[in-house]
Amino acid sequence: MSVFASVAVTAAETREPRPGDELVTPADVVMDRGVTVDARPEAVWPWIVQLGKRRAGWYLPRRVERFLPPARRASWTVEHRWQHLVPGDVVPDYGGRHATFTVDSVEPPAVLVYRSRRGRMDVSWSIVLRPDGDRTRVLLRLRLGPVRRVWLAGTAGELFDLLTVAGMAAGLRERLAYPVAGGGSTRTGAPQDR
Repeated sequence: MSVFASVAVTAAETREPRPGDELVTPADVVMDRGVTVDARPEAVWPWIVQLGKRRAGWYLPRRVERFLPPARRASWTVEHRWQHLVPGDVVPDYGGRHATFTVDSVEPPAVLVYRSRRGRMDVSWSIVLRPDGDRTRVLLRLRLGPVRRVWLAGTAGELFDLLTVAGMAAGLRERLAYPVAGGGSTRTGAPQDR
């Protein structure tokens, strides 16, 4: 499966309204991604809610993380201390030294919406978990506006978002395949380090 196909969304998913769309209106740039994982939303949610800098990190596949210093690798466990986001909580972001996201809304195990301000630009990031039988469709939408250089955000920004979300999708799939919960043991053959 190509990087593009691994995070592709359908035309219907692109058109549908999502929680948080109203936070950036009008949006000069909208980036939609979708990932299907082999777990129910209740199993996926703990991994999504703990994402973030100085939290569980940004999941990457093991083959990529092994090149990172151990302190920069994302968690391979669901951590109780990061499971309780509420509106108004601030989560550090990798988008710059002082960049943060503020939690706008949380509806476990289905919706997490962040908002941010980067200079004059407003940002919203919506994550929706939709059941699909025994699987989950994880839909991510990033909205930006006003954007000073739309062409740059629509090319370099779009490529960067595509690659980081594809990496996160691969890392999330690995973690769901080899869960380590609350200090328990991993399945046979599961990664042991962070």
